[in-house]
Amino acid sequence: MASGNAIRGSRVGAGPMGEAERGEAAPRVHISYWCTNGHETRPSFAQEPGMVAPEHWDCPRCGLPAGQDRENPPAPPKVEPYKTHLAYVKERRSDADGQAILNEALGALRQRGLIQ
Repeated sequence: MASGNAIRGSRVGAGPMGEAERGEAAPRVHISYWCTNGHETRPSFAQEPGMVAPEHWDCPRCGLPAGQDRENPPAPPKVEPYKTHLAYVKERRSDADGQAILNEALGALRQRGLIQ
């Protein structure tokens, strides 16, 4: 049964729109970018005086950076593996430093009578 709403299935602003309502489209230029997987991306940019296209563009298919030189696309970013807090501590201190800090902390606890 119909709900009685005359504009059901429509949205505000729906309907045919032409250049008269939207305005004239700016002249466009398409620039090709290639990633290391060989994907080509062709975004369009407004053709304006002094317009400089970006050097790199993210590939929408694989997410890698893409460049304008098909033969030499930019290298994929280097991904650092996740490190734990202990791994960062071990980078800063040697085993001998760690043992000295542990002995100092244990000495302080023994002095206060918290451990034997």
